[in-house]
Order: sequence, then C-alpha cells, then structure tokens
Amino acid sequence: MLKKILLTLAALITAGAVQSAATQVTRIEPPNWWVGMKSPALQLMVHGERIAELSPSLRYPGVRLLGVQKTDNPNYLFINLQISPQAKPGTVPLVFSRQGVAEVKASYALLPRRAGSAQRQGFGSKDAIYLIVPDRFANGDAANDVQPGMGDMTDRSIPTARHGGDLKGMTDHLDYIRDMGFTMVWPTPLTENKQPQYSYHGYALTDYYQVDPRFGSNADFKAYVAAAKQRGLGVIQDIVVNHIGAGHWWMKDMPSADWINFQKQGYVPTNNRHITAQDPHAAAADRQLFLDGWFDTQMPDMNQRNPLVARYLIQNTLWWIEYADLAGIREDTYPYADPQFLKRWSDTVMDEYPRLNIVGEEMHLNSAVLAYWQKGKHNQDGYQSGLPSLMDFPISDTMPAILQEADGWDTGLGRLYELIAGDFVYPDPMNLMMMPDNHDRSRIFSVLKEDLDLWKTLMIFNTTTRGYPQIFYGTEVLMKSPVVRDDGLLRGDFPGGWPGDLVNTFTGEGLSADQKDAQQTLRKLLNWRKGNSAVTGGKLTHYIPEGCHYVYFRHDDKKAAMVVMNKCKTDSTLNLARFVSSLQGKTQGRNVLTGDTVGLQQPLLLLRAKQSVVLDLLP
Repeated sequence: MLKKILLTLAALITAGAVQSAATQVTRIEPPNWWVGMKSPALQLMVHGERIAELSPSLRYPGVRLLGVQKTDNPNYLFINLQISPQAKPGTVPLVFSRQGVAEVKASYALLPRRAGSAQRQGFGSKDAIYLIVPDRFANGDAANDVQPGMGDMTDRSIPTARHGGDLKGMTDHLDYIRDMGFTMVWPTPLTENKQPQYSYHGYALTDYYQVDPRFGSNADFKAYVAAAKQRGLGVIQDIVVNHIGAGHWWMKDMPSADWINFQKQGYVPTNNRHITAQDPHAAAADRQLFLDGWFDTQMPDMNQRNPLVARYLIQNTLWWIEYADLAGIREDTYPYADPQFLKRWSDTVMDEYPRLNIVGEEMHLNSAVLAYWQKGKHNQDGYQSGLPSLMDFPISDTMPAILQEADGWDTGLGRLYELIAGDFVYPDPMNLMMMPDNHDRSRIFSVLKEDLDLWKTLMIFNTTTRGYPQIFYGTEVLMKSPVVRDDGLLRGDFPGGWPGDLVNTFTGEGLSADQKDAQQTLRKLLNWRKGNSAVTGGKLTHYIPEGCHYVYFRHDDKKAAMVVMNKCKTDSTLNLARFVSSLQGKTQGRNVLTGDTVGLQQPLLLLRAKQSVVLDLLP
C-alpha cells in the first residue's frame, strides 16, 4: 500500500515537473515600459505554452494588476496594469501560478523616462527630410550581411535582393546629411523582415519590437538616433500598422482566431480603391474589401477592430518613440487600416507627445481625399481624424506633367496654380510633405527626361512652396531609374556607400559636372531655407501664371522671398509692376543659387531660358 502511495506521489511530482517545464514565458511585449507616461494604462501580451492556464500576480509599489484577458488561444495572456505617477523605476516581479502554486516567474523592467520626453519637438514646415532605404544607402559593417536563420540572400547584382546597407553605414554618413542642409532623416522600416525573399524594403515586418539583425541591433538604432541628434538631425520612424509579413512569428501561433483579416481564407487582395473610405455611395462590401484585403500575398492584413490588436499596435508606436527618442512618425499605407482605429492611434500618440508630428501615406491624387484624413477637417460623414500631416501626392505625382506639358489655363503652370489654390480643402496646408519622388516612384531625373533645368525648377519649388520638403537619397546627384516603376532599380545603391564604388557622393569623387551642379544646387537651397523664417513658417502669396512664368512669394513680418518658376525655352522678361504689393518697396534681391544681387527697381526682370530663380529680398 505504502509503495503504491509513493508511486502515485512520484507520478504527480513528475507530472507537475513536466507541466512546469512546459509552461514558460517566451515573450512579453512591450519588452519594457517607462514610469511617468501620461496614460497610466499598460497591457502586456504574454506568450508561452498554455500560459493562459496560469494566474499572474505582482507586488510592486505603484503598479496594480487590474485584470487579465484571454483569447481562444491558451498560449496567450493579456495582462492589464495601472502604473501610478508615484511608481519608481525598477524591476517588477511577475509570478504565474496554478491553484496558488507558483509555476513561472518573470521580470518586467520599468525605466526612468527621459527628461522633457513628452514635449519633444516633432518635424514640420521648418524642416527638410532626407529619405533613405537603409539596405541601399551604405554598408558600414559587411559582417552583418548574412545572418543565421535569415533568408533573402545578399547580392548587389540582384535588384530585389539585399545589398548590405546598415545602421553603421547610416551613422558613418550623418555629417553628409547635415551638411547638405537636411534637418530630419526618414529611414524606411528597420524592423525585422524574416522573409524568404524581397524583404530589403522593410515593409513585411516579422517582429514589431526588433531591428533586423542585417541592419544592426535595437541598441544600434538608438545610438544612430542619438548621433543624429548631436548633429541637429531628428529621426522619423516608418511605422506599419496595416499589415505584417507572412513570416511573422504570430503566423505559427495566432493570438486569436480574428487577429488578422481573412485569417481562415488566407490571401484575399484589397481592391486598392482608396476613395471607398469617403465615398457616400460606396457598397459596404467594396469599402470593407479595401480595408480588410491583404496588401500583398506576403503581407497579411491586421484586424485593428480587435481591441487587443489595436492596443498592441498603439503601444508599439509609443514604445519606439520613447525607446529610440524619435522626432516623428511616418505611417505607411495609412487609409488601408480601420478608420476608427486610426483615430484612436493618432489621438493617443499626439496626446502623449503633443508637439510631435505624424505624416500619413495616402497616394490618392484627389486633394479632397487627402484632406479627409487631416486633423481638423469637418467631414460630411462626421469622421474626425487625428492625423496632423499627409504626403502631398496630388502635387508630387502631377509635377512631371506640369513641368513637361505646354502652359495653359489648366495645363502646365496653370494646373500647378489650381492645385495650390485648392489648399482650401486642407485644415493645415502648411503641414504637408512635398516630394519630387520617393521610394515608391521612379527617379525624378529620369522621369524629366534628364533635363537638369527642369530638375532645378522642381527642387526650387519643393524647397520653397508651402509645407516641408522630402528628398529621396540620391536625388541630389541625379540618380536614375526606369521610367516605368521598378522598385528594385529605383531604390538603387547610393554611390559611395560600398567599398570600391567608383563614384562617391560623399566625397565628390567620380561625380559628373551635372551631378556636382545638382548636388550644390540642392545644398544651397536647403541651407538657405534652414535660416529663412519666411520660407519655413511664413505665408504664401501666389499670382496667376502668365505664359511660362509662375510667381509666388513667401513672407512673414521679418523676411520675404520671391520665387519665379520659369519654363520659357528662350530668354524672357517678367513685368515686376504686377508684384509691387508683394515686393513692398524692396529694390534688390539676392539670387540664392548664384549669389548675385538683382535689381528690382526696373520694370522688367530679365530671365535666361528655363532658369527659375529664388530671390531673397533685401531690406
């Protein structure tokens, strides 16, 4: 009998040991948090084999466990915490018990918050942004090009493969970016993309909290931001809330049956009809397919209507801002996500960081569609967005035609005038991103048929009109691509970013005369812009184009600048009498690009063929 009892006890002990060994915490996300955040609420997503069968508890001054939420997957447990303003930094002990017996223990770090973090200044009209694709900018550490367990080979001869650019290379060349006159850097996503192929771009993320090891580590990214900040540069992070990569670790163990859209069916493509979000006549099924359909076969669509998903994504954005000390967010594929979630997401981020900025990607060419998403817009359907800024695709995508077509009432410069005049649809037209091209558009120099004069005119426009300019890496040295969009080629390697490059943008070695001219043109414009309050924060007054001239002024109570966009193919004259009210008695202007002093007291301003000018009006 005693032997039977002992055998039974041994079996129970063994079973308990096996259960204890099987139940473990494999992930807690967010991986840490901070004391002193405006919102005291925090939700931890805990992952582990049958972790939901256990009950969590903690004892830490200022931290309360409010409750837990479970899903249909026992491997996930969501813990709701409240962190009081009195809580101190330290390590919170988490204990997971079964029937009062502790089985698993974990530690959770609460960190001190950076002084002044909540009031960090975001980007805006005062800034100029340099957009880079990290894999294609500079390879500073060849040792991280290949990582164990990571697919997608590194081979510079293949346009869609990885080429080896990394955070070390980005850090090595921060001085170049600063000296060019930029004040912000926007890298496309650096988060892990553990995909079998075509992952260099970063938009098929497989871990929301880890930098891809082929770029470096989280600590490397944090150091990059700090190094940029030392040079007067802010860093904007590219965040993706609409979709993940098919290689995300969730895909092997979904947190719930409705974590992603069309979870049972698999790939169901979005219809890409952006305007269904605003269309008052849209069929519900069409609108829903736009929102819920997958962006790509390898990009499952997140279900932000699930409150656990929504909370996870919001906290992830806050975590990166606080962890890396970011100056702002660029939100990818903005209108594809659930509109009510987007409102909550943007409101929460801006409530925590009221001086931050977020720019959303909406590629529609109708300004009214963009305006729908900007904060302050009173929409007919009652939707009130919390997004401060948008990328101005209506102008960006139209500029190549504007510059190359004949000028008329509604063509060429006449069309540009109408587009700018249409700013009345925006609550804040000064908070729009202007770009000649970007990582989703063919290289502008190629689109303009390699016409350097038109290229200069476009650079002048982008750096002096309302809003703030974004320049794609390599645009300053006339990088080319096929005119028909080819992502792998338009995101070519930056000259000089790899050992042995015969052309080096950073040093000027091997650049052609036109490339040096272009680089110097943009450098002058950006550095002048940086110190000109009329351009970075003043008003815009423009005049109806006449012939091949379009004139506008940027002005505040201290400074003024006159811009003449000139498409005339022969030398021409501009009648200055028309602009007397904007000139306000100024008789001279300094040509920003040549340094020459230009007299404005004569009735006519002489202009060389296709030479647009920026005049800094002198007192």
